[in-house]
Amino acid sequence: MREITAVEAVTAIEAGTLTAEKLVRGCLNRIAQRDGIVKAWAHIDPDQAIAQAKAADAASGGLLRGIPIGVKDIIDTYDMPTGHNSPIFEGKVPFGDAACVALCRTANAVIMGKTVTTEFANRHAGATTNPHDHGHTPGGSSSGSAAAVADGHVPLAFGTQTGGSVIRPAAYCGVVGYKPTFGDFSRVGIKMQCHSVDTLGLMARTLDDIALFRAAVLKLPPVGIDRTIGRPRIGVCRSPVWDKAEPETKALIEETATRLSDKGASVVDVAFATPFGDIIDDHAAITGFESVRNYADERLRNPDKMSDELMNGPMKRGLAVSFERYVAAQRKATAFKAHVDSMFEKVDLLLTPSAPGEAPKGIAFTGDPIFNSIWTLAGTPCVTLPAGTGPRGLPLGVQLVGQRHADDRLLSLAAWVAAHLN
Repeated sequence: MREITAVEAVTAIEAGTLTAEKLVRGCLNRIAQRDGIVKAWAHIDPDQAIAQAKAADAASGGLLRGIPIGVKDIIDTYDMPTGHNSPIFEGKVPFGDAACVALCRTANAVIMGKTVTTEFANRHAGATTNPHDHGHTPGGSSSGSAAAVADGHVPLAFGTQTGGSVIRPAAYCGVVGYKPTFGDFSRVGIKMQCHSVDTLGLMARTLDDIALFRAAVLKLPPVGIDRTIGRPRIGVCRSPVWDKAEPETKALIEETATRLSDKGASVVDVAFATPFGDIIDDHAAITGFESVRNYADERLRNPDKMSDELMNGPMKRGLAVSFERYVAAQRKATAFKAHVDSMFEKVDLLLTPSAPGEAPKGIAFTGDPIFNSIWTLAGTPCVTLPAGTGPRGLPLGVQLVGQRHADDRLLSLAAWVAAHLN
């Protein structure tokens, strides 16, 4: 069961050659074998998962018929604790499901359990390790979701992104990560860190699975990957933080651009206009100002239960951001979104790094989101595709950025890129 995709599983279940119960039991066996090392799960109840699978088998239809899903542990579930990797919420069960979970339940999915997050989806890491090398981080903050999908525990998982918390861990773990256009997915029932940028994201092993998962979360008929799409116009965007990329990442972007050009794509260089050379600082100002206020209850009533890393890092920096600086950053972000939109008059998608390099050694530091925060602020849809390995044999990814509200097209263009990466 480890390698079966969600699309394949749905097809097999509908054909009667597989049951949801068999699929879920296979996933539970994999978790039992591996999670002592990978540590992807904050909560899992095998009996509860099997009961859901049996109910899925007894029901008819459903877009996600019996498919097990991992849910990041800042996303509410009415029948499981939502702990936020914080002692403040340990063992607390919310009164209801987040909208995305409720919609997947109506699509007949199995909510497998809760995956490990960093504390409040910020920087203080959980126990999860990278499935490819347990001495390295899986990334964050959607640590458990990326590791669970990569290690074959579940075919689908939810993540969230404020800076780089979907794209970066997906790249580090060698899976497909998708951050949609800002605002397309409901965030009701998700712990809010920064309301201007927080985005629900998806992880899977294939783009077809992402398209299926996306349809369930939007409660829409699935839009399949268009594999007849023409050769794309690709803009290579090194972005103002290019010097933060490791040599293997710089080489990967250059090699990918050359390979895709050889396959018939039109490839050009694109760059931000001069006023946006420091746009990463505006992302930091907005997220700092908002997060320290959104966590007001936790940090004021329970400061002793917040990590020093969070209190003396993001919270302290957030308190130093003035309202005037916040407003200026918001105004600049509005102009930046329009500027990024204008890039797509000449190209179909942008090619840029998913992360500085391979997953860093150790699990305390989840990696730098610097190559993702820019696009999170822009509100653009983004996909990371596995694209080989680095010098330590760990996965590398390439990030593809699409035009806002053209997510279906981005997924199809990404499929063209994926087909021509090798």
